[in-house]
Amino acid sequence: MNPGRLRTIFMKEFVQMRRDRGTMILMLVVPVMQLLLFGFAIRMDVRNLPTVVYDASRTQESRGLLQRIAATGNFTLRGTTASYRDAVRSVDHGRVLAAIVIPPDYARQVKRGRPARVQVLIDATSPTTAQSAIGAAQLVGQRSGIDLLIRQLRTSTTLRATPIDVRVRPLYNPALSSPLFIVPGIIGMILTNILIVITSMAVVREREQGTLEQLIVTPLTSSEIMFGKIAPYALIGVAQITAVLLLGHYLFHVPIRGNLVLLYLLSFAFIVANLGLGLFISTLARTQAQAMQVAFMFLLPNVLLSGFMFPREGMPALARAIGYTLPLTYYLQIVRGIVLKGVGIDALWPQGLALIGFALAFFSISSLRFHKQLE
Repeated sequence: MNPGRLRTIFMKEFVQMRRDRGTMILMLVVPVMQLLLFGFAIRMDVRNLPTVVYDASRTQESRGLLQRIAATGNFTLRGTTASYRDAVRSVDHGRVLAAIVIPPDYARQVKRGRPARVQVLIDATSPTTAQSAIGAAQLVGQRSGIDLLIRQLRTSTTLRATPIDVRVRPLYNPALSSPLFIVPGIIGMILTNILIVITSMAVVREREQGTLEQLIVTPLTSSEIMFGKIAPYALIGVAQITAVLLLGHYLFHVPIRGNLVLLYLLSFAFIVANLGLGLFISTLARTQAQAMQVAFMFLLPNVLLSGFMFPREGMPALARAIGYTLPLTYYLQIVRGIVLKGVGIDALWPQGLALIGFALAFFSISSLRFHKQLE
């Protein structure tokens, strides 16, 4: 190996890299930004679970118990419900992740020294979130019982059984099985990774191969060109959903409790949103390498901030706000809601509207930018 020739090609590549300022910024600035964001955002411990309360007792004793539960930091009380059914419905619809149910005889049982049962309903579609909530709720019951025993010792020589019996009921995933959480999320991750990466290089590849000029001289409008490019990939996305659902159901025993037609309709909106994002990236980049780098810049936040791997409830407010700008955040709520909870459009219409909005916005911006480039 000739050192002189090696030095020459090294200098040539260095000069070419320095001239490509866009790539240099992506390589140097983006990793630092992602480290700062994800370093503060990713937390394995779950805090501030949104929680509703059905307090049928409405006594000083029940309010004291709720104060203890809120003081743990694992639960954030978001309001009360008028019935047990409303509490369950709040969890079903995804408005909260937990519900605390206090029976009407709670105070009476506590005063008599008898076991007073309190039920905590937990959305167990995420095993990590459920395990943290279960541990916190049971710990509150144990501490409350110990405090009452100490109070009994001060007033009487007779000890009774620990009177606080907190029973946690994990909903939708009673065994806290990880595949039931991971497999539905994999549908969204597969669609996001493959569709964004492939379509992000669509226009760039046409430009590099010299075929973009051939599309320009055709009577096709920019919107028609965009539709033509995403149509085959949309069909591929539908086939991917079908494959993952079948394998997940028969290999990992993931139930499908909801309406499959609704799942496919909302999935199609998610597919179009990802394809539109990929096309938007392709209008920003000049080379396939740039397109790939920009695509991966979007993929990492999708994995870490959407709720696919880490619970969003433990993230700072800024990280949660960024997660709301990702289509995958809404799609994970949809696919887990339909597959695991069996909920319908009455619970998922906000997420569906968000995906439709993303699809229209990305596709419109991509068409406008492509039209501008043609000019």
